[in-house]
Formats: sequence, structure tokens, C-alpha cells
Amino acid sequence: MKTNIGNIERGIRVVGGLVLVALAATGTVGWWGWLGLVPMATGLVGWCPPYALLGINTCKVKDQQA
Repeated sequence: MKTNIGNIERGIRVVGGLVLVALAATGTVGWWGWLGLVPMATGLVGWCPPYALLGINTCKVKDQQA
């Protein structure tokens, strides 16, 4: 798996996911808040399956192969 998510987007995904999970854990929002685990996980890993399928890459670092 190559990284296909840039650093800024990764941070946004992790923070947004944490907020949704925290709201779900406190009962502020319904069960759908637990869906915040998905953007949080993709942000931590740095790879997004839909981006890979669609050929999207927001990571500015070029793959360096010899």
C-alpha cells in the first residue's frame, strides 16, 4: 500500500474521526458517530481504499524508486 493521503488531510481525518467517536461515546450523537472510526483509521494509516480505486493521490511526496 502506497500512501495516498497528504499530511494535512491525514490530520483533518484523525481529528474529525476523534470528534465523531467522542460525541458517540458521550451519547451526544447516535450510533452513526462511531463511523468516525473509518476516517480516523485511514488518517492514521495514510491510505484510503476509495482514493486508490479512483486514482486520487493528495500526498505530495513522490515515490522514490531506484
